[in-house]
Amino acid sequence: MLKQAFSIPDGLLDRQADQLASLLEGPTLLHLPGARPDPLFVSVLMHGNETVGWEAIRQLLRRYAGGRELPRALSLFIGNLTAAAQGVRRLPGQPDYNRVWPGSEAQGLPEQRLMQQVVEEMRRRQPFASVDIHNNTGLNPHYACVNRIEPRFLHLAALFGRTVVYFLRPRGVTSMAMAELCPSVTLECGRVGESRGVEHAMDYLDACLHLAEHPQHPMAEHDIDLFHTVAQVKIREEASIGFDGAVGDIVFHSDIDHMNFRELPVGTALAHIGPIGTKLLDVRDERGIDRTERYFHVEDGELRLRTAVMPSMLTTDASIIRQDCLCYLMERYDNHLHEGD
Repeated sequence: MLKQAFSIPDGLLDRQADQLASLLEGPTLLHLPGARPDPLFVSVLMHGNETVGWEAIRQLLRRYAGGRELPRALSLFIGNLTAAAQGVRRLPGQPDYNRVWPGSEAQGLPEQRLMQQVVEEMRRRQPFASVDIHNNTGLNPHYACVNRIEPRFLHLAALFGRTVVYFLRPRGVTSMAMAELCPSVTLECGRVGESRGVEHAMDYLDACLHLAEHPQHPMAEHDIDLFHTVAQVKIREEASIGFDGAVGDIVFHSDIDHMNFRELPVGTALAHIGPIGTKLLDVRDERGIDRTERYFHVEDGELRLRTAVMPSMLTTDASIIRQDCLCYLMERYDNHLHEGD
């Protein structure tokens, strides 16, 4: 059953992410009134180790302490508290909280029913916009993601920064479910613990609260760098993973995350790889079709690109690679910028 609250519980804003589970009884949807009634929906801690959203919300609500009215109503969903208590993305046996929203490929999970309740409650409240806030583990710029190429979505994303990523996979993410109700974005705010990410997210949320309406006019091409996620790259469970100097079926350079958001040419080497070669990879396009051989091949014991792409979310954290993926592959998408106008 979804827990809901209609005022800030005593002491809530004094607690860090790993202390929330001892105060809240579980994932909680908090509703706060504002000058404009249609709420901004914000989701945080979908991954327990990505604390930027919670820290941004704490600072934002303190800004409006002392009886100051929010410019707009706010509905805040605080997600995986038990994982946050342990400082991990998700606990063993838990699904990924950002893969179980309506539209998910998973079936019959209690967490799916919970997210369905959140969506139905927000459908009743007619949200103005939706913002899902995340950290990432590799070296990445701050950027926003959308699931629809429409002016309202693109303007909402560009309010965060000019780098915008359009994706349709993975399924079951918060932003895709909420896109059925209102303009919706996912924010990627750099690494955990970086104050710049918290400040950027907080200022963005405050700007969203002050928006009176969404721009309807087409996005100017010089105001945005739009990319399209064309594939997700996973390492198969049976493969051992290593980094510089280590032994493994696939061994990456320790600075591989420096390749994020760089346009890499054909032939770029990403790793040393064993005799099994590309069979260690699982590369799927946005329709779920295996595209491993389209993007990768092995030459002289190295995993190399068969086509020019731009990766995002490359990480040197093996646990994240196991629980999520190695990276996403992107292409420039500016020539599709106005297809949803």
